[in-house]
Amino acid sequence: MKATVSAPALIALDWGTTSLRAYLLGADGAALDTRASSAGIMNLPAGGFDQAFEKTCGAWLDAHAPLPVIAAGMVGSAQGWVEAPYVETPAGADALVAGIVTVKASRGVAVHVVPGVLERGVLPNVMRGEETQIFGALASEPSLGTSDGALIGLPGTHAKWAFVSDERIERFYTFMTGETFAALRDHSILGRTMHPSATHDEQAFVRGVDTARDAGDAGMLATIFTTRTLGLTGQLSGEQQPDYLSGLLIGHELRGLNEVLTREHAALAGKTLRLIGSDALCDRYRVALSRFGCHDAPTVAQATEHGLYRIAALAGLVAAPVRTA
Repeated sequence: MKATVSAPALIALDWGTTSLRAYLLGADGAALDTRASSAGIMNLPAGGFDQAFEKTCGAWLDAHAPLPVIAAGMVGSAQGWVEAPYVETPAGADALVAGIVTVKASRGVAVHVVPGVLERGVLPNVMRGEETQIFGALASEPSLGTSDGALIGLPGTHAKWAFVSDERIERFYTFMTGETFAALRDHSILGRTMHPSATHDEQAFVRGVDTARDAGDAGMLATIFTTRTLGLTGQLSGEQQPDYLSGLLIGHELRGLNEVLTREHAALAGKTLRLIGSDALCDRYRVALSRFGCHDAPTVAQATEHGLYRIAALAGLVAAPVRTA
């Protein structure tokens, strides 16, 4: 029997700092079409949001109007199209729905902007966009949201690790791993001896992870210089040094996370968790996690689309997903 194609039900936007990704979602929550552009909020001229929205989604609205529109990410920041103030932890999907702010596009369409999440404290933490992906993971695998709790990692420029239980984001940590790597590679002496390579050197990467894992009390600042000294002593080639530094920084990230778990009488070793991100980066994290004894870290597919659809459904913009045969 031929599968029935779901009718368009929602336009969902993942609108970040450097890029915009748009999804035309069907009534089953699956993507019927996608659009991607470099129209992130930092790449737009003043007042450029409406034009970017029209250029990206205008054809869909012409063909399928009226369709509801939902957006998440930095589009809701103080520098975005409209500010959607943070909701505070512990935060469930219902809190995100209550915090939605709307902005009207020039063609009269209301764009519903999802708020980010704030964790207050001496060391406050924020996220915008990741909260939607986390709830997309919970929509895909409801058992993750039980009272037993789950750990969801979102590798990237500012890697997030969120502790989720009772279908709420209880707390989370941010590691500036990706940005630190780029800064050290491009703007420090460590990059002087590095040579770009088209291939990933897993051996050098694992060496970096293990160095961070076994660094004792010295910490990251006392180990990153070995990226240079191992090169100077002929133990790492210029092509290997970027992967070594990557492993070193990710290793320190996971070591810090492991110390948080240890204080709660747990550990990464043997823990089941989920990753959200690009396949290549999640593969790299899985290798690193295995060095800490964690061998169960599958990637959640389509977390952004599922999260945006789930929040839209809870907000009454669309019906709950209807699965087609």
